[in-house]
Amino acid sequence: MEYRDAGSRLARYRNEIAALRKKMREIQESREPEEVDDYEFATSKGPVRLSQLFGGKDYLFIIHNMGAGCPYCTLWADGFNGFLPHIENRAAFVLASPDDPEKQEKFKASRDWRFRMVSYGKSPFAADMGYRGEDGHHPGVSVFHKRGGKIYRVSDTSFSPGDDFCAIWHFFDLIPEGTGGWAPKYKYA
Repeated sequence: MEYRDAGSRLARYRNEIAALRKKMREIQESREPEEVDDYEFATSKGPVRLSQLFGGKDYLFIIHNMGAGCPYCTLWADGFNGFLPHIENRAAFVLASPDDPEKQEKFKASRDWRFRMVSYGKSPFAADMGYRGEDGHHPGVSVFHKRGGKIYRVSDTSFSPGDDFCAIWHFFDLIPEGTGGWAPKYKYA
């Protein structure tokens, strides 16, 4: 297909995606919040409750991360690190994983991550949120809202290659071969 013709077709598809995003946003705005428990997490400084993670914000993003053993989750977290000041201007941001706090702190330091981390360990949090099942842990994000002494989950979505939460896939989509079999690594030569 000729370069300009392909560009016109791609622009049309991008407009269709934008229209779908608008519809998704409308559904999100009408979604009824789900009240959740004030879960307890472990940190390197001791236990902390979900309600304490909000700081002075009304909203809290919790990243459901599979832990240091997942290079894909690490790729997503590396990207969040760059957006952190922008996100925290609007909402609190915390990464939760099954790793114990000591392992989290070591891995966090090795990646130069600046966001807060909590361990849900054997807590029912990940399973209750739909991010741990019989087949193990799953990555994603949940958004919580604290109002009137109660905590509500107002949104969530899973992560996977090609999603909207890790821009690298969209960059690779601009290369004719796409990812070309590329997969994330902890370090590159």
